Amino acid sequence: MQDFKKLDVWQKSHQLTLTIYKTTAAFPKEEQYGLSSQMRRSSSSIPANIAEGCGRGGTAELRRFLLIALGSASELQYHILLSGDLGILPKSTSEKLETDTIEIKRMLAAFSKKLKTDN
Repeated sequence: MQDFKKLDVWQKSHQLTLTIYKTTAAFPKEEQYGLSSQMRRSSSSIPANIAEGCGRGGTAELRRFLLIALGSASELQYHILLSGDLGILPKSTSEKLETDTIEIKRMLAAFSKKLKTDN
């Protein structure tokens, strides 16, 4: 069992989730149960899956949950793009959030690859 809070990728994804929650609080009311909710779910799924994988018994399980987190990060990346294209997010905000999400995706992929190589 690994302490997920010590992982850089968990820390960055947790910070991104906090930012997404703050950012989506300003979304239009009609998006409360739509785009806002989807972005919150996909962003919080990233650190949640990292944490769950760390609590499982072994490297194979951790890798599986890292890949699930990677899928959630890709979903979030699309929602950020959509929010920007719809004019809900300012371009500078959507670009920053997308850059942060891509960095987390790279970290997840590298961590997964390292775990595979180590076995």
